[in-house]
This record gives sequence, C-alpha cells and structure tokens, in this order.
Amino acid sequence: MTAPSVTPSTGKSATTSTGTSTGTSTALTAPAGVGPLLHPFARPAARPDEFVTIVRGQGAHVWDDQGRRYIDGLASLWYCAAGHGRGEIADAVAGQMRELASFHLFEKFTNPVADAVAARIAGLAPMADARVFLTNGGSESVDAAIKITRFAHALAGQPERTIIISRSPSYHGVTMGGTTLTGLDPNREAFGPLVGDIVRVDKDDLAAVETVMTQNPGRVAAVIAEPVVGAGGLYPPAPGYLEGLRRLCDTHGAHLIFDEVITGFGRLGEWFGSLHFGVQPDLVTFAKAVTSGYQPLGGVIMAPTVHGALAARPETVLRTGGTYAGHPAACAAALANLDILEREGLPARAPEIGARLATGLRAVAARHSLPDVRGAGAMWAVGLPGDLAAPAVRDRMLGEGAIVRPIGLATLAFCPPLMIDLADVDALVAALGKALDAA
Repeated sequence: MTAPSVTPSTGKSATTSTGTSTGTSTALTAPAGVGPLLHPFARPAARPDEFVTIVRGQGAHVWDDQGRRYIDGLASLWYCAAGHGRGEIADAVAGQMRELASFHLFEKFTNPVADAVAARIAGLAPMADARVFLTNGGSESVDAAIKITRFAHALAGQPERTIIISRSPSYHGVTMGGTTLTGLDPNREAFGPLVGDIVRVDKDDLAAVETVMTQNPGRVAAVIAEPVVGAGGLYPPAPGYLEGLRRLCDTHGAHLIFDEVITGFGRLGEWFGSLHFGVQPDLVTFAKAVTSGYQPLGGVIMAPTVHGALAARPETVLRTGGTYAGHPAACAAALANLDILEREGLPARAPEIGARLATGLRAVAARHSLPDVRGAGAMWAVGLPGDLAAPAVRDRMLGEGAIVRPIGLATLAFCPPLMIDLADVDALVAALGKALDAA
C-alpha cells in the first residue's frame, strides 16, 4: 500500500535508476522465436505457442483453435455482459457501416447514432440532467475526466484546482494520466516521469483524503474511485466509505469521479455502481459493457455541477477528444447491446449470479483453507495462500475448461457474462476446486 501523502506529486515515477549512467545504452535483442504481435500485459519474450488462441464465442463459452471449449469466467476482460455471438449486435454494426461507416464529431458535426447513444446513457445515468462525452475506451475516458474536471474548475474561476486524489490499490488504465492514478506500483515502473499533481492514498482511508484536502486548501480538483476496485484486486468499499468521499468533496469543493469502466451497465445489479451504493458522483467514466466489447466505446458522464461550467460561456471550446469518438458503428453496437441488457433484464441477474458464486467460492475456500472470498454483485474473487501462485492455479483451471483472471500472485477474479447459466457458474467453482485439488 502507498502511504498517505499530503504533497502533490511532481509527476516523477516512484522508481529510480540503480545504475550509473554512462551516456550509452546496452544493445539488447529479443530471443529467437517470438512472434510479430506484442501482447499487452504479457511477457514480450513469450513465444506464440505459449498463448491460447481463441477463435469463436457463443453465449458464456469460447473455443480455441484446438477445439477446446471454455467457460468465459471473466466476460472476456470484464466487459462481455451480453455474452458472445450476439448476431443482433453484429447486424446493427454491419447495417450502420453500410449507411455511414464513420464521421467525426469535431466542431460542427454530429451523427444520429452518437446523439442517440448519448441520450440513452444520459437517461440511465446516476444523476439528473447529465451530458455525455464519448471516447474510444476506458483509459481514454479516465484521461478525459481528469482534463474535464480541471477545465471545469478553471472556467469557474479556480484554475489552481489541479490536484487529483486516487487510491491504492486501484486501476485506472494505461495512458500516462491513468498510469499515474493507478495504485499498482508495478504498472508505473520504468515509464519515466508521470503526470503531476496526482496524490495517492490508501483505499478506505477517509482521514488520508481529508488530510490532503485540508493541507492543500482550494487546490483539489477531484477524487477518483472505483465503486468496487476491479483489476487492483477486487475489493468492495468499506461501509460508509463512498458516502464519506461524497461528503468530503462537498465540504472542500472538489468533484467526485467514479471510475465505472467495470461496474457500469449492470455488473452490480444496477445500471451503475453509484446507484447500487446510493452515492451520486459528479463524473462517471464508462466503457467495456456499454457495448459488451463488440466495438470499442467509452465516455464520461457529467452532472450539471461539471458541464454547467463548460457551457456557461458561449465562446468556450472544449479542446480535447478523439478522432473516433462517437464512431457510428461503435454507437450502433452500444444501442443494440443496451437493448439486449434491458430487454433480457441482465443487470437484475447480477445479484443471483453473485450469490451463486459467493456460496460456491466460500465452500471451496473452507475446504482448501483459502484466506479470503470477497466481492459484490457479479464480480467476486478468492485470495490464495502464499504457497499457491494465482497464474499457476489459473492455468490448471484452463485445463478444466474455465477462464478466470489472476491478479498478482494471490487473487483469482470471477466476473462472468450476465447471461450465464447458473450451471456454468457452478462449473467455474468446480474447476477452481479441481485445480486446488491438483495443487
């Protein structure tokens, strides 16, 4: 955990070089046999035969190129809420591309599906009179939220409000802004100087947040928090913690940003995690399940407390945004996906899936003396003892036809599609039990 800090960061990485600079670099070469594709969050030295090649998906199952079937216990990467193989979404994307494949939203232009998806999301938002800024994914949404909160404060006459408070552990993406916010030190190492005026404190420590605010009066722009920490280890908030963040932000004039890239669109049983916990943020970042991954799309939802400042002066220009933001095909995928989630009541299935996971995982934990089972809605995790490495247990579960996610060495995460049969939930749990038996 990162110790509470009361001084804004300079933007420099926490890691320093341990060698002596000579002004020259050592020539290094990759080992023979590596493929041309460089995989994210993987060893660059890995050979192609070390990867599982997924070629097909249907419902809560995927198949590899050897014909083996797996239960997708992580909704691909926290996002495939509607399940794989939804022809309705594919047809919507294809139909949109035949009519208007792409056109930008800059300056004077819009398109009907971008307008429609913004209206749809604003109608589901955890705050009234919301506006939606579209991006291409979660990391981009987080960086946009940082820029927008600082910009809104500057327009409101407080340009000195630049400090963003984040937490450890946490995960907020891979852009330089998101990397700086992320409370996982291995994700920050060796990338050089990071973004300034970002302060990390330990999760659930309201006193540390208050200390940063009181020692930097009038300088804190926002606090960013996942309602449930996801890729940082899957930790639900302590009782009253999110409410405490809202109270501190109100007292000290800061915005509250909920990073709902994972928890948005039904994962906790409501359309947004903020609705599940009953706490209203000023900004919400989203991505992943908005399209169930069928097309890349993300965005930032803003309350009037934020977007009011942006539009107060007619001459103001919001000088940020992506070339493909509001891409018609991606927006068509979102609309079709949201239709499925709503028509089939999939967000309401999250508590049932979560209860089944929790019961099964606790039984396995008791049988194998696992130290921890934790979760909320349809996202759960087990903690492993020190003599069991999560990647090794994951690999054994692959042999049992189940895909879950190792987080570090001591956590396995479960986050299946919301349309999954309960029998497949039981099979995921059984695969964990068999993998631990083998260990």
